[in-house]
Amino acid sequence: MENICLSIVIPAFNEEERIERTLSSIRDYLKNKLISWEVIVVDDGSKDRTKEIVSRFVSDKRISLIENQENKGKGYSVKRGILSAKGEFILFSDADLSTPIKEVDKLFLYLRRGYDIAIGSRRLVESRIVVPQSWIRRAMGKIFSSIIRFFILPRIKDTQCGFKLFKGAVAKRLFAASRVRGFTFDIEILCMAKKLNLRVQEVPIEWHDSPKSKVNPIVDTFKMLIDIYKIKMTSIRKNIE
Repeated sequence: MENICLSIVIPAFNEEERIERTLSSIRDYLKNKLISWEVIVVDDGSKDRTKEIVSRFVSDKRISLIENQENKGKGYSVKRGILSAKGEFILFSDADLSTPIKEVDKLFLYLRRGYDIAIGSRRLVESRIVVPQSWIRRAMGKIFSSIIRFFILPRIKDTQCGFKLFKGAVAKRLFAASRVRGFTFDIEILCMAKKLNLRVQEVPIEWHDSPKSKVNPIVDTFKMLIDIYKIKMTSIRKNIE
């Protein structure tokens, strides 16, 4: 089997309006790159035509579909995709491609310099926000980020951008140990990376807000805060043990 340089994992839940454009964009971008690649879409129990649309792409053997029989959560789906990936490097990207796929080149620069993980960030001075979020999402995001920095990850300004590149072995080690199934899986992964003294670099990216985000800025933020508390307490217990 040919060695694969880059695996791209895309969690998808009811993405019939966006997944075709996303897969077409990724394929068009990668066909001009002199690297081997694969794209793994993990359908998280969608009730729309997401699986049908992705199935049209799998005639290209580099594109595959994994199906959850019911909705399990974004963290669960990303974990399942990453543990199935074969790439030397593994990127996970949101299905809406709010961060254009071309931005992966910026992340690769840091992995080539010896970093273990490079994460896209919307909150650095150099970041280019082409289409901003609504004011309520921006406000909730700033509050959430401040809480994360104060309690868990003081050096990371944006833990939730859905565009992160890992060395393949690093990704598999972290996600094999992950337990969070929901939106806060990013925080758990970055906390584990910190404990293992892995080198993580936050990278400014271009970003376009998607008006059809699946994240409820109030309900999901509350759930995420509960998860953060659990992650923090788990970390404290492990330190004591």
